[in-house]
Amino acid sequence: MDGLKSSSDDESSPTPPRPATPTISHRSLPWKPKVRQKDLENFLDHTRQKFVGFEVKNDHNSLAGLPQPIHEGVKVLKQHLYISLSEVQIKREEEIAKNPLSLPEADVESTPAEKLYSAMLPNLPQYMIALLKLLLAAAPTSKTKTESINILSDVLPDEMPTTVLQSMKLGIDVNRHKEIIVKAISGLLLLLLKHFKLNHIYQFEFTSQHLVFANCIPLVLKFFNQDIVAYVNAKNSIPALDFPENVLSDQPELTAENIESGDSQPHCWRNIFSCINLLRILNKLTKWKHSRTMMLVVFKSAPILKRALKVRHPMMQLYILKLLKMQTKYLGRQWRKSNMKTMSAIYQKVRHRLGDDWAYGNDMDARPWDFQAEECALRACVDRFNNRRYTNVGGLEPDFRPVDNNILSLLGQNIELSSEFKNNYERWLHLEVFSREIDWDQVMLR
Repeated sequence: MDGLKSSSDDESSPTPPRPATPTISHRSLPWKPKVRQKDLENFLDHTRQKFVGFEVKNDHNSLAGLPQPIHEGVKVLKQHLYISLSEVQIKREEEIAKNPLSLPEADVESTPAEKLYSAMLPNLPQYMIALLKLLLAAAPTSKTKTESINILSDVLPDEMPTTVLQSMKLGIDVNRHKEIIVKAISGLLLLLLKHFKLNHIYQFEFTSQHLVFANCIPLVLKFFNQDIVAYVNAKNSIPALDFPENVLSDQPELTAENIESGDSQPHCWRNIFSCINLLRILNKLTKWKHSRTMMLVVFKSAPILKRALKVRHPMMQLYILKLLKMQTKYLGRQWRKSNMKTMSAIYQKVRHRLGDDWAYGNDMDARPWDFQAEECALRACVDRFNNRRYTNVGGLEPDFRPVDNNILSLLGQNIELSSEFKNNYERWLHLEVFSREIDWDQVMLR
């Protein structure tokens, strides 16, 4: 029996080790909240007015008379305070405007963006209008009669096609040509805005204002006011003629079947790229601009953008949700109640700022703003920046430039006289000096 017990004990499997206790991962937001300097100032002004009864301008440290929860709130806001490069540049411009003599313009670094802006500045409005005209002509929703620019001159052959196969090939080539134009212009505008904003905020604002004045916002909304899913899934390409297949291999004979088959990709990435670029341009034009956000509301962009959410692309959906988030409080409570899925998607995917009232603010809070005054004040700042840096070479406005009042130095200056004045000098003496009677007593009295 002992032998049987020992053999059975040897055959039994060892006791498995105890599984480790799973660690609980702390769930957190996929982004870090941000706080602007203006948000901190508004919070302090509101709380001081409520608890103390007066405001203290340009003071972010003294919290006398405020309760302890307000102290903790200010501490949290300061922990997440984010001061962007744009705010630093705007503050610098305000200091130069207040003290033009003691704070002159510093030497401007000759970056590629600076050279491009200085070269484009005289005709920048015309450049923006020309690009938007091309974008309008290449948009899928534009009609033939509205195309003021012939963008198909490089595509259409001298003789129109005579067979069905040639007509199919030409139709695909025309649509592909339009898609490439939209992709190029949207990418160009986005790069201009990004590099100008990185170089100086007022260069970005000047370009943005002229895009807005040229009706860029309704143009982009018109572009998205179509069956955007069909546009993204369009197969306007012939794989046998695409690069590098047409170079690496012999071109097969084109038939109706291999033309209609199209590309094997699930989406046309060229069109998705164009849509994302246009959405990013719209975001850059309207961010923190209440008047331009109201333009989105006036042009009824919410249903247009909501239909574009059907495209299952995460980056494209993110920028659509950003545009919906910035105009949510202008759309009213009824819209928020009937679009709770969109509200939930905004809450999950888009960055929120501490104290952000996008989900519960209503349009009554937004009406007191004077939108026209906001744009005019921005335009005045931009014009002052352009005049100081690019028009006035000395860096000072004409009213602040030094003037030489010494009569000896003025008389000793060499003045170049024109040849016309030299040739007619004697005639001028006769008409203006010798032939006129001068009352020298009156001259001496003056």
